[in-house]
Amino acid sequence: MTLRIELVREGPSTTIRLIGRIRAEHLDELKAQIEGSRKPVVLDLEELNLVDAEVVRFLGTCLAEGIRLVNCSPYINNWIAQEHGRGSCDSEL
Repeated sequence: MTLRIELVREGPSTTIRLIGRIRAEHLDELKAQIEGSRKPVVLDLEELNLVDAEVVRFLGTCLAEGIRLVNCSPYINNWIAQEHGRGSCDSEL
């Protein structure tokens, strides 16, 4: 499985659920989904099982811009922390 993106709109916010594997080539689609979503945006990474370095940098940028990351695996959270000096994925919604 590659990447599947599911949008869940709840009131004034949007949760974007990422499922499978995400690589740099998927980032344009994800950015478009984020830009077209109601704010605030939450990225749910519970079912994400593989990322590459470019995606980790992008997720760190998302955090810096106020997008919440939830349900990160420890390996993704630790990698973000190494790249950005802090891990900050919430454990759940």
